[in-house]
Amino acid sequence: MKIEVKNLSKKYHDNFALDNVSFTLDEPKIYGLLGRNGAGKTTFMDILSGQILASKGEILINGKNPFDNQQLTESICLIKEGYNFKKDLKVKNVLKIYSFFYPNWDQELADSLIKEYNLNLNSKIKTLSKGMESALGITVGLASKAPITIFDEPYIGLDAPSRKKFYEMMLEEYQVEKRTIIFSTHLIDEVSLLFEEVLILQEGSLVLQEDSEVLRENTIAVSGKEDKVELFLKGKEVLQKKQFAGTVTAYVYGTKEEAKMHGLNVEGVPIQELMIYLTEGKKGA
Repeated sequence: MKIEVKNLSKKYHDNFALDNVSFTLDEPKIYGLLGRNGAGKTTFMDILSGQILASKGEILINGKNPFDNQQLTESICLIKEGYNFKKDLKVKNVLKIYSFFYPNWDQELADSLIKEYNLNLNSKIKTLSKGMESALGITVGLASKAPITIFDEPYIGLDAPSRKKFYEMMLEEYQVEKRTIIFSTHLIDEVSLLFEEVLILQEGSLVLQEDSEVLRENTIAVSGKEDKVELFLKGKEVLQKKQFAGTVTAYVYGTKEEAKMHGLNVEGVPIQELMIYLTEGKKGA
């Protein structure tokens, strides 16, 4: 499903959560939606899932607005970090309700995940630990088989092995049947290798949208003597530069081969580090 974001803004009182954001998601991929707290990620996901209206601009999914459009919302599953389910419902009731709502619901997958995370079908949501409630959210998100599946910090309370299992299951399901998965997380290092495309928001604006492989290949950390580094940096976009005892280290857009030709030491820049540098103040890329 094609997602078009056109001049999207959302204003709360005097503050813009999103400010004139435009981009397109053309095809089923695993997208990493990144940014610091308050960057506008959750607001964007709420508008995309049809839960709130934009102040200006629009989101179109296959040319249609998702707000108050049941045909579209049946194709979108948003799992947030908490408060996804009514507290007085039992686990089995939640699964039943969602199985009616999502046409592509995979009960076999849901049963497998319930067993994997040792969830009691007769437990009420209000009795679940934070980790168990997250496990239920993960189960619903994956089993929905929604063409647009959105995970907003879905793993709160899960330990590292449980999170790893979730990432593995998400990738397995995606490989079997492609869908658009939008994944927002602060644990970027854990999942960055899953991302096929990365979007970074800062203060309500889009500062980067790029293919992950391009980022990994062309965003580099170079270090060496000042004169050599400065020569290499000419005409390039520099993210950050540090100097210590005659040695300069810089994060820059460039190629490893070119940097090595200049006699510089070269390393890749992890996506988490890139996000941090791009969101220190309001920088564009």
